[in-house]
Amino acid sequence: MSALNLDDFADLIERPDGGVRRDAEARRGRLALPPGALGRLDEIGEWLAAAQGSVPVRPVRQPKVVLFAGDHGIAQLGVSARTPGSAQDLVRSVLDGSSPVSVLARQAEVPVRVVDVALDCDADALPAEVSGHRVRRGSGRIDIEDALTAEEAEQAFRAGMAVADEEADAGTDLVVLGDLSVGGTTPAAVLVAALCGTDASVVTGRGGHPIDDLAWMRKCAAIRDTLRRARPVLGDQLQLLQTVGGADLAAITGFLLQSAIRHTPVILDGVVSGACALVAQRIAFRAPDWWLAGQTSGEPGQAKAFDRLALEPLLAHGVTAGEGTGALLALPMVRSAAALAAELPVVDEKPDTAAEDTEAEPTAEDTEAEPTAEDTEAETATAPATESEA
Repeated sequence: MSALNLDDFADLIERPDGGVRRDAEARRGRLALPPGALGRLDEIGEWLAAAQGSVPVRPVRQPKVVLFAGDHGIAQLGVSARTPGSAQDLVRSVLDGSSPVSVLARQAEVPVRVVDVALDCDADALPAEVSGHRVRRGSGRIDIEDALTAEEAEQAFRAGMAVADEEADAGTDLVVLGDLSVGGTTPAAVLVAALCGTDASVVTGRGGHPIDDLAWMRKCAAIRDTLRRARPVLGDQLQLLQTVGGADLAAITGFLLQSAIRHTPVILDGVVSGACALVAQRIAFRAPDWWLAGQTSGEPGQAKAFDRLALEPLLAHGVTAGEGTGALLALPMVRSAAALAAELPVVDEKPDTAAEDTEAEPTAEDTEAEPTAEDTEAETATAPATESEA
């Protein structure tokens, strides 16, 4: 396997087609609805047209929810309300259809794919299609040790790239991205704080399963301690993921970058996908043009990441369930934007007939300038006598 060169992504990733976006904007200007009547739906439709390279925009026919799963050693410090190593339970809830994202996906008729890269359980305990990209069993406790070895970090990154290629080859035209993890918001907050240059307290949230004040203080301390390990490796994004990230975060970062190469648009969910998007932006600055922020959950780290990425969330419902639930709620909005942009009638431009109408129908001034014979006789009969006639 050749060494992974992150600089290649900056060269390979292009922005969505700007010319197509201008064409989409021009087409929008010819609709009967006045500008601004559809709010952000106009913006989404134009973004999707540019991503597809098509005007009018095509419907989103094959979306998919992709969830990367993993456990984190930092959960041993009591930074999560869930039991350390229990992310497998979240995975099973998705697979048996009882989780929130499963219910919403079933209603929207969207398939869900779970990718296990670092669950703390036997790989044989899960279906082969779930554990096929397994890198290791759990990630390290990042406050005192690296999350991964260098080889594992590259393997996880490449696993995410492979999943992106598999989805693009299968015809997936939009991805709803999420994660299934226990302790995952802690390394995500570390990445956000490190890349944004802020303090631990600014990015420390309470997680999808809310923690109490004591657990919040433990989490904030863990982020603070881990930041000391993160800052020396900020210049190397793969080493950053190896040191303070995790297998699932490295895989999500690779997935985002490869999806941008393959021109697959992505809806981001919570603080984990937001943190990985920040790392991906450091690698390839054009990549964020391929992403939408699905919703704001109230997690401070998520808000910080989206602000740095200049992504405005589509929804603000405060959904903290994780698992891609918030991003999936934004999918109907994206589909609606595509349908409106493609199906609303365009007002045909009428030919300029003003000149023809002027020739066919004389104006009042023309009528006065050319008097009739009767008008001439009447004026002659009533005209006063001249001096010679007198």
